[in-house]
Amino acid sequence: MAASHTTYLSLGSNEGNRVYFLQKGLFLLQEKAGIIIKISPVYESPSWGFEAGDFLNICIELETSLSPEELLEKVLQIEHILGRKRSSEEGYQSRTLDIDILYFDNVIQEDDILILPHPGIAKRRFVLRPLADIAPQFYHPVLEKDTRNLLQECRDKSELRKTNISLHAHWEEKFAALNFVTIEGNIGAGKTTLAQKISEDYKAKLVLERFADNPFLPKFYEDQARYAFPLEMSFMADRYQQFTEDTTQFDLFKKFMVSDYDVYKSLIFAKITLQPDEYLLYRKVFSLMYREVRKPNLYIYLYQTTDRLLENIKKRGRSYEQQIEPDYLEKINKGYFDFIKSYPEQKTLILDVSSIDFVHSTEDYHFVLDRILDFTSRVQQP
Repeated sequence: MAASHTTYLSLGSNEGNRVYFLQKGLFLLQEKAGIIIKISPVYESPSWGFEAGDFLNICIELETSLSPEELLEKVLQIEHILGRKRSSEEGYQSRTLDIDILYFDNVIQEDDILILPHPGIAKRRFVLRPLADIAPQFYHPVLEKDTRNLLQECRDKSELRKTNISLHAHWEEKFAALNFVTIEGNIGAGKTTLAQKISEDYKAKLVLERFADNPFLPKFYEDQARYAFPLEMSFMADRYQQFTEDTTQFDLFKKFMVSDYDVYKSLIFAKITLQPDEYLLYRKVFSLMYREVRKPNLYIYLYQTTDRLLENIKKRGRSYEQQIEPDYLEKINKGYFDFIKSYPEQKTLILDVSSIDFVHSTEDYHFVLDRILDFTSRVQQP
């Protein structure tokens, strides 16, 4: 069994979506380099040694079985994946992500590949401040002083601001922080599949719409005018009862919830299918109900073109859906976009998945997750 080593790393970003690059860097370190034990708070500080945008900086404790050289190789690989372009020019430059190995156990090493401990530790307040949060008593094996003493003696007087940004070692923790995620979309958009995949991969409580049990649905597709009102009232009652029960029952073994529908969809469909007088009555009842239901912290809308939706509907082969007209799907799409305009912008992500297949392609599935990470990171930008 390979030996385990305690290492401390510094991560910084001052280019692009800084929160995203820090968070993605942590996920990749956890995947490729070892186990993240501690993550410091995130600090914002002026660029050090050159004129550029402010940095976000953190320090982490990482347990690894890699050698110092192997760890450095992984660090450089992660920087490259996230767009870091190292230059042969002298001086400091902006970067999407910069990762420095500060300590590797108590190893003292100096060669053409790596210097340990990192020679800049004692000179940089943006390193010492977050490091003091997670390793205040770790001794510098050369200077023989702990982090707190090095911070007190540091001549760098750069002003650091502690932020409220939350970063996580795993996707599970990231989703747990969101607490409740809703995935919505038109008929055939793939919302149920995506909700199921996220639930399975990240241990979420899954809340699915039980549309197949509604006796009015097949009849509605045969005669919309006759069955629209009983269908929509039935859907609203079923959704309200199920949604309320599912979102209020605590599950000890699940860290968050993911749903493939939001109760508001009842009003979207009703506006399309009901006559004006029926819709007014429906909306009054719905408004009273909707006040009581739990709202998601992240609302994801999966957009697909009408042609792609029709193709998906045909593939899944539900007989009562095969007569759906393109115009009906386009009206539903418009209804969702009208609703999204009224929803808090920082909680609403529209994902165009028309040209990808996250059901069968792992790469496309990870692309969707990455867009979620990018969006939620932008919301956290200081």
